[in-house]
Amino acid sequence: MTTYGEAVAEVTDEDFGTEVLGAGLPVLVKFTAEWCGPCRQMRPVLGAIAAEEAARLRIVEMDVDRNPGTALRYGVLGTPTLMLFRGGEPVASLVGARPKRRLLAELEDALG
Repeated sequence: MTTYGEAVAEVTDEDFGTEVLGAGLPVLVKFTAEWCGPCRQMRPVLGAIAAEEAARLRIVEMDVDRNPGTALRYGVLGTPTLMLFRGGEPVASLVGARPKRRLLAELEDALG
């Protein structure tokens, strides 16, 4: 795993089960790609949320080009796709970049 923005780790097909499905906290997965401009725009937003919400949410990213199996399994068709997992199950899915305030509002119901 590598990290950026201090609090966001990168996961792979190999460790997705442990890092996301087996996590104690809800996990927001950003399905991303190196060539995706909106994905890069989301980095500081997700880094800030990861730091602020560390007690109740973990944020990770997965490169869909290097890890096609997980993206295929969850029907990821575009990047960035943000998928929230709780208890090993996807509970929310958002496609496209968005500002921090809007993202937090959209996640609030799913986080409980």
